Amino acid sequence: MEKHVERKDRFDLADRVIYLGVALNVILLFAKFGAGIWGRSAALRADGIESGCDLLISVALLWAMRMSRKPYDPEHPYGHGKIESLAALLVGIGILATGLWLAVDSAHVIIFHKVETVHWMAPVVALLTVLSKEVAARYTRSRAKRLGSPTLDALAADHRKDALSSVATAIGAGAAACGWFYFDPAMAAVTALFIIRMGAQTFKRAFDDLVDAALPGASLEAIKQDAAAVAGVEHVHEIRGRRSGQFLIIDLKLEIDPLVTVLASHAIADRVKQQVFGNHPEVGDVMIHVNPHDDGAHRDLIRL
Repeated sequence: MEKHVERKDRFDLADRVIYLGVALNVILLFAKFGAGIWGRSAALRADGIESGCDLLISVALLWAMRMSRKPYDPEHPYGHGKIESLAALLVGIGILATGLWLAVDSAHVIIFHKVETVHWMAPVVALLTVLSKEVAARYTRSRAKRLGSPTLDALAADHRKDALSSVATAIGAGAAACGWFYFDPAMAAVTALFIIRMGAQTFKRAFDDLVDAALPGASLEAIKQDAAAVAGVEHVHEIRGRRSGQFLIIDLKLEIDPLVTVLASHAIADRVKQQVFGNHPEVGDVMIHVNPHDDGAHRDLIRL
């Protein structure tokens, strides 16, 4: 996390990144279809269809971001952050479907010998697509890391998927323009494997968030050390965490001197929460349970 970003600013920044992606996909949609039809490139026309799908994905992500920015309410006491992870999951499915479609389509072209001569404009447009999408992927990934946003992380993966598929289009269309017709479907098939792998990774990250998979150990250890440093905390008995959109929800079990009052224990827990919030802007909530220190009879009760 580069610096503290206020809650409203986090979502506004994410919205701007997605709007840039929408604008780019609109431009590429018309450019690919126009060049694909004029240059007689089936691969580029298919790439244009992919940009149309990406445009729909971007609109869906904007909706998810608008929904997830709502604060918690009685019906959603843990907030709406999971909507981001759900949107990322759907993007992962979309990337997987695109990879599978490219693989099947390239196999169909090779088996049934459906190749044709391509105009040089097709590989030029494909190369411009590679450049623009790679820049978009890097920029979006940097914003995703800064905000810890699964939505932007999935969008960055989608941009990189487009860049990879356009590499195949550029090489294949360029080779077809020179008379080597089967380079087009062969390169598309290789790229499809990379896209399938990327879609699987995006799907897994989002799925882990939705099922409350454990957070990275380094993140939990840093929060644990901050909590243990607060005066009055004898020991951090346990720490758990899960992701909710751009924020983390942390569960802490603290051991405190059994002779202090309930009021004093509450004050210590409050200082721990302030310490965690101050040092970790990615944390959205901290739930604290207090246990007496050195109580050998204490046992954790859990039914999960």
